Amino acid sequence: MVKVAILHEGNAKKTNDNELLKLLIYHLGLDYQKVEFFGVGTKSNFFKSESLVYKDLKLRIQEGAISKVLFISDADYKHNDLKYGGFDNCKEELGKMILNLNFSCTSDIYITCNPQSKDGYLESLILSTIQEEEKKCIETFIKCSSFQSKSNDKAILNQIYKNAYPNAPFNFEHQNFDKLKQKLQNLFN
Repeated sequence: MVKVAILHEGNAKKTNDNELLKLLIYHLGLDYQKVEFFGVGTKSNFFKSESLVYKDLKLRIQEGAISKVLFISDADYKHNDLKYGGFDNCKEELGKMILNLNFSCTSDIYITCNPQSKDGYLESLILSTIQEEEKKCIETFIKCSSFQSKSNDKAILNQIYKNAYPNAPFNFEHQNFDKLKQKLQNLFN
């Protein structure tokens, strides 16, 4: 069976990234069995052409076991990383890596971020899909909390969101998910 590959930050087991992707694939009625997840670890590993993930992926493409690839990375923030941070930098550098790896015929890119600000990460995308009042509650809680590391609040935001909305964790009907849904549907066509 020919599969499609999704490369994302973290590992290939259960992470916030592939958990959301699996739920969205299921929501779209796509065949989850045709997806192979590749966790690249930290974002910087996307930009290392000698990575074992890329060697494995290249071999699987050459063998015909993988037909299409979707690279999914957080935008993060330009002020934290002038080369890879921010939507535009991340997209440009991933595009260069795809060309360098000769994956351009089979690959596409999706950058997770707040679609309005074009920065952030998966949690920024998720927060952009909830009601403004609910978003303000979460932001206010973070500001007045005694969490030690508010500069890297991804894990905190994710946990707060899961606890606050356990029965309906993601609003996949929100327009901010449309581009990701389209990229996933294209992966299966």
